[in-house]
Amino acid sequence: MSAYSLVKTGKLKLKGSKSVSSKKHKKKKRKRDDDANDEKEEDAAAHGGWWTVSSIDEVHGTVAIEMNINSYLFALDTGIFSVGDMHMDATEGPHPPEQLIAVRTSELQPEVALKSGYGKYLSVDNNGTVIGRSDAIGPREKWEPVFQEGKMALCCYNGCFLSSNDEGEVIAKSRTAGENEFLKIRSSAPRVKKKKDDVPEVDKGNLKSCELSYVKKFQSFQDRRLKVNPEDRADLKKARKEGSLHETLLDRREKMKADRYCK
Repeated sequence: MSAYSLVKTGKLKLKGSKSVSSKKHKKKKRKRDDDANDEKEEDAAAHGGWWTVSSIDEVHGTVAIEMNINSYLFALDTGIFSVGDMHMDATEGPHPPEQLIAVRTSELQPEVALKSGYGKYLSVDNNGTVIGRSDAIGPREKWEPVFQEGKMALCCYNGCFLSSNDEGEVIAKSRTAGENEFLKIRSSAPRVKKKKDDVPEVDKGNLKSCELSYVKKFQSFQDRRLKVNPEDRADLKKARKEGSLHETLLDRREKMKADRYCK
């Protein structure tokens, strides 16, 4: 038997080439993402084009609150709300009394105000009943959509979540979110595709952490101690604004004479 017969043969592996398993993993992930997008599109089509929001940034414009399956928050001319009748034809979407206008109250806080078709803002009275009789936005008129594990609940100023009782009255009395407090906010606004963040991770954060990440990425050190230029970072602030941050970081590294990549 020759020595060559003892050698295991296989596909030639080149340095830097991606494994087949990696490609299969990406294909599976892409397929899951495509399936999730298809489900969202089918869900929207089944509700007259009204799609389910999944973040605070999507809660704006004309919305409707789906309390139960195909049943929406319904505004009465008395300023009281109830749960509307179930839509037998769900593809028609929410009716006008079931439509609200969502207004973001602050860029810093994840809160919105909701205005009914009668031009009044939703709030909660001292008894925990949801009403729509306010002409202006105050603390009682602010609502926080809480998203967790694919579910959503709507929290009001008193820390309670919006729900309904057996009589169909809309209330906010529970401080914990259970099945009765889970609901959906549906929007008719055009979907805005999320812009891809082209800024590398190494360039994010404050300048100190930015330079530290840059050193970790490129510096070759034998004593396992990072050597960062101790000089003032004022030049880095200017460089970031002018778009020459990487060049300036390289200059600071060269001054340190700390790794083999420097001149």
